[in-house]
Amino acid sequence: MSNPNPQTLTDAQLVQQAKQGDLDAFEELANRHERRIYTLARRITQNEHDAQDVTQQTFLSALEHLADFREEASFATWLDRIATHAALKILRKRKGLDTVSLDQATDPDPDTGEIPHPEYIADWRADPEELVHRNEIRQLLDQALAQLDEKYRLVFLLRDVEGLSVRETAELLGLSETNVKVRLLRARLQLREHLTRVLGDPARRLEPHPHHHP
Repeated sequence: MSNPNPQTLTDAQLVQQAKQGDLDAFEELANRHERRIYTLARRITQNEHDAQDVTQQTFLSALEHLADFREEASFATWLDRIATHAALKILRKRKGLDTVSLDQATDPDPDTGEIPHPEYIADWRADPEELVHRNEIRQLLDQALAQLDEKYRLVFLLRDVEGLSVRETAELLGLSETNVKVRLLRARLQLREHLTRVLGDPARRLEPHPHHHP
């Protein structure tokens, strides 16, 4: 009896075959997940060459440690963890690079202590985590992610883009679950502010009101 076509098997079935030395099964797993892992690595590292390296390292590491994969999580989640670790390792090696942050968009005013009101009112209601799945918005979101502070970007990518749970995200990044929730909220607010500025109607721009003292 001939072996079934790898393309018709589930990830779990392919993992079992790959653990038994079937390289065709592992190649099919790589084909299925390569683009997604590259996209994740590209969004984390913000560098095409680094993303390619992370993708290659991810699948080499997965193949090398496949016997250690307990299958308590999905193969996709396991790959995400390997790729994120590899990408974080690259980020930690970077020294003295200028960073662009959206922190100022939602940081309290140093004089009043108030969080700035959005400058534009947008004609859309979807949350950033919903917009990530719309092709026409994805490029704008990627641009916004590129400006987001790294600690917020990573949480947003893992939680809202990759769909990991708060617990999984916390474990992967070495944070508390509370910290993950706080950073995720901050990321969503900053992304909403950025997309509002891009998609908002200039005619509905809110001008700051001068304070009148008696």
